Amino acid sequence: MDERYVMGDSISPAEYMGLRRTVEWGEFPLEEAQAGLDNSLIWCIRDEGRAIALGRVIWDKGYVIYIADIIVHPDYQGQGLGRVLMEEIVSFIHSQLKPGYKFMVSLSSAKGKDGFYKKFGFISRPNDDVGPGMFRWFASEEENS
Repeated sequence: MDERYVMGDSISPAEYMGLRRTVEWGEFPLEEAQAGLDNSLIWCIRDEGRAIALGRVIWDKGYVIYIADIIVHPDYQGQGLGRVLMEEIVSFIHSQLKPGYKFMVSLSSAKGKDGFYKKFGFISRPNDDVGPGMFRWFASEEENS
């Protein structure tokens, strides 16, 4: 990682929505974004104070960990920042393992990005052992109309 970049553990809801916008991901009301951030572990890379990359993890403090976001601003892609975020997250996960413990770490890859996660040992679904990952968005009635 370029030495001018700084890694931190926080990001504002507005910055988070701004990063999501740059990669054309859906946005949320800032209040909803704040609640999500408050209940997540955050790795945020900044360039001169500007949030340029984000890793966000949700952990139940038991055995389930979900890597919710790996976002790199398009102007900073190709510099290995996503790799740095994943290395930091994987290192954190390993640091939390106690003797006899194991964690099920899941994520949903953006389309065409699964090869990136395979480099960190993640497997695609479906395969011979497990079915496809699934999801569903729920929205308020006004969003559904």
